[in-house]
Amino acid sequence: MKRHNRNTSSIFPTLIVIYGMFFSIQSLTASAAGSLTSCDDISVPVMIKIWVDGVEGQKLEGQSATFSAKIAETADGGAKHSVVVPNPSNCCSNLSSQLNGYTALAPRGDCDYLVKAKVAQAGGATGLVVISDTQDIVEMSCSEKSGLEINIPVVMISKLGGDALNKSLSGGGKVEVVVYAPESPLIDPAAAFLWLIAVGTIVCASLWSDITKINHTNEPYNQLSPKVEEEENEIIEMSTMSAVVFVITASTFLVLLYLFMSSWFIWLLIVFFCIGAVEGMHSCIVALLKSKCRSCGQKAVNVPFFGTTTVMSLLVLLFCVAFAIFWVWTRKESYSWVGQDILGICLIIAVLQLAQLPNIKVATVLLCCAFAYDIFWVFISPVFFHDSVMISVAAGDSSSGETIPMVLRFPRVFDPWGGYSILGFGDILFPGLLLSFTVRFDKAKKKTWHNGYFLWLAIGYACGLLLTYLGLYLMNGHGQPALLYLVPCTLGTCIILGLVRGELKELWNYNNNNNNANEYKQTPGGEEQA
Repeated sequence: MKRHNRNTSSIFPTLIVIYGMFFSIQSLTASAAGSLTSCDDISVPVMIKIWVDGVEGQKLEGQSATFSAKIAETADGGAKHSVVVPNPSNCCSNLSSQLNGYTALAPRGDCDYLVKAKVAQAGGATGLVVISDTQDIVEMSCSEKSGLEINIPVVMISKLGGDALNKSLSGGGKVEVVVYAPESPLIDPAAAFLWLIAVGTIVCASLWSDITKINHTNEPYNQLSPKVEEEENEIIEMSTMSAVVFVITASTFLVLLYLFMSSWFIWLLIVFFCIGAVEGMHSCIVALLKSKCRSCGQKAVNVPFFGTTTVMSLLVLLFCVAFAIFWVWTRKESYSWVGQDILGICLIIAVLQLAQLPNIKVATVLLCCAFAYDIFWVFISPVFFHDSVMISVAAGDSSSGETIPMVLRFPRVFDPWGGYSILGFGDILFPGLLLSFTVRFDKAKKKTWHNGYFLWLAIGYACGLLLTYLGLYLMNGHGQPALLYLVPCTLGTCIILGLVRGELKELWNYNNNNNNANEYKQTPGGEEQA
C-alpha cells in the first residue's frame, strides 16, 4: 500500500469503513388471501394492536399462515377480541373448555400448525396467535392440497412479542387484540428520497476537490496575512492485495458482529462512528470555509496537547463534537435520522478523499471481491448460519433497540408499517472509489463531460440503485445485496466504455501519481499549468 502526502483528512476514518458495509433493507408487503383457505394461500405480514384493561399499548408485527382466513387491511375492519391461553396450552389436542369469542395464544411446537388451527377453531376461538421460540418469525404452512375449512385468522409473532403478551396476561389484566394486514404503498417515497441522497452524496464526494477548490484571486492579500502551516495528511492508494485483505477483514468483523451482537458491541460501533464522523465533518466544513474565505483560517491559537491550530478549526471542531454528542443523546428520537445522515455523509466524503484507487485493475479486484462478499452474506450465508448474516446484523440488537449506525436512513412516513429505508455506507463507498478515480482520470486526460467516464458512471450508479429497489419489490421486500446491481452498472460501464474507446489498457495500467507529475507543473503564483 503506497502512501502520499496531500491535503485531505487523517487516516483514522478508514477504520470506520470496515464497519460501514451494511446494506440496503426495506419491506414491501402483500395482501391477504381469500375466504376459502388452502395450503397454497399467500402468507402476509400482519400487525397486532393490543389493549390492556382498555388502554391501547404497543403494536406487534407478525406473519399470517398460508392457510389463515382473510385478514382485514385496517384495524377498523377487524374485530377486537380478548386473548386467553387455552388448556392444553400447546393447542395440540381437544380443549378442556370452549373459547367462544376469545383469541387463543399458543407456543410453537409439539404438533403441526394446521393441527393447532383446527383445535383452536373447534374450541370456538376467533383467532390463533402462535408464539415463535426465537426472534425469527417463520412461515406457517401445510401440505394438504384440498380446500380447508379454516375460517379464523392464524398468525405468528416473535418470542419477544409473545413474552409481552404473556406478561400482561399473568398480571391479571384484560388483554384484547385486533389483527390486521395493512398494505404498503406500491412506490415507497422514502426509497425515492434515499436514492436522491445516495446519488447526491456519491457525486458530491467524487467532485469534492473541485467544490472546495481554493480561489486564488485574493492571493496577494493573503500573502500579507500571517500564515499558519497547513496540515499535510495522508492519502492511501490501495493495491490489489490490500483490496483483498480489506474485504476478508470486513467479512471477519461481520461474523463477529453476528455471533456477539449485543448493546455494548453496538455502543462500541457508535463510538467509532462518532469519532470518524466528527473528523469527517470537521474536514468538510473547514474545506468549505477555506474555499470561500481564504483569510478566515489565518488566526492561530495554541491548544494544549494539540499544538498550534487556527481559531476557525478549533471552533468548527467544538461544533462537530457537540453535534455528534447531541445525535448520540437523541439517537432513538424520530428525528435522529437527520443527524445520522449528516454525520454519515461527511464521513463518506472524507473517506473518499483519503482512499484512492490507482487504476481499473485494482478497482476490478476490489469491486469483484465486494460483489461476492455482498451476495454471500445476504443470500448464501443462511446455508451455513441460522439466517442471513448481513440482514441480521443490519437489524441490530432487538432486545435493546440499538441499531447499527453506519447506514443512511429515511423514514417511511406514508407506510403504515413505519420504519426506515436504509442504505449501507459500503453501497456508496465501494462505487464511490471508482467514480473518484474516473474524475482524476478525466482531469488528467482533459476529457469533457460527455467524452469522459465520470458522468456515465454516475448515471450507471443511479440506475444500479434503481435496480436494487426493483429487486426489493419483486422479492417482496427480502433484503437485497445492493452491490449485485451497483458493481455491473459502474465497473461494467467503465470497462465497456474503455473497450469501445480503445482506452481500456490505459485505464487498467494507469498510474495517477506519475501522470500528475508529468502533466501538471506548479507555478510560483500557485496556479497549475499543463
